[in-house]
Amino acid sequence: MPSACGLRACPYGRVPLFGTGPLLLATAGFLVIGLLKTPLRWSGAAAVVAAVIWAACAPQPDVLIAGDGRGFAVRGSDGRLAIHHIGDSFAVREWLAADADGRDVHDKSLGQGIGCDASGCIGKLADGASVAYALSPEAYEEDCARAVLVIASRGAPPADCKAIVIDRALWRRRGALLLSRRDSEFTIESARSKNFDRPWSPAPVPREALAVSSGESGQTEIGGRARDATPRQEDIEADQ
Repeated sequence: MPSACGLRACPYGRVPLFGTGPLLLATAGFLVIGLLKTPLRWSGAAAVVAAVIWAACAPQPDVLIAGDGRGFAVRGSDGRLAIHHIGDSFAVREWLAADADGRDVHDKSLGQGIGCDASGCIGKLADGASVAYALSPEAYEEDCARAVLVIASRGAPPADCKAIVIDRALWRRRGALLLSRRDSEFTIESARSKNFDRPWSPAPVPREALAVSSGESGQTEIGGRARDATPRQEDIEADQ
């Protein structure tokens, strides 16, 4: 049953994922309650209540795409996620926990609402619009004509595709993706920001920047072609 904020009611003891705003507001409220000794301290209680309402009204994404591109989820008309995933169930478990969904990763109802064949899968959003997950290039012609969003797991869709396209390059660079639909547009949030680069999760290096060589000046030069590693004939003769 939808709540006053337009969201479905959550099972007892489960809270959907929310941003840092409600957390900071609640923390400030508890600090006011604990530090002040005057009646003004109870204003912190109002801040805590506001933080709870804010967290409960946090909008949930309509489409989720796994960081490896091997799965996706679509929020249907019942407010729950319909999930298609191949391989490791870690992503599915995290999606369900973030959505305050008590279903198990092996629950057969997870796939209800998504139809698949050899060419790909189709899921329905709450308003009935289609989200296509293309498993073969042959599926692009039909998907681009009927779906509002196409997730390209194989090849590249045609340039004249009418649907919004999420290609492999995007999730490889940005990690798992969360998409929220507003009217006819999708806003995208990702697990990694554009400039995300960590030792345990380095940013992908563009193909044109893979060839690195040092010139006589000692400065690093990046070119679009790989440097020929074959030893020069004069170097071979000098070694002999």
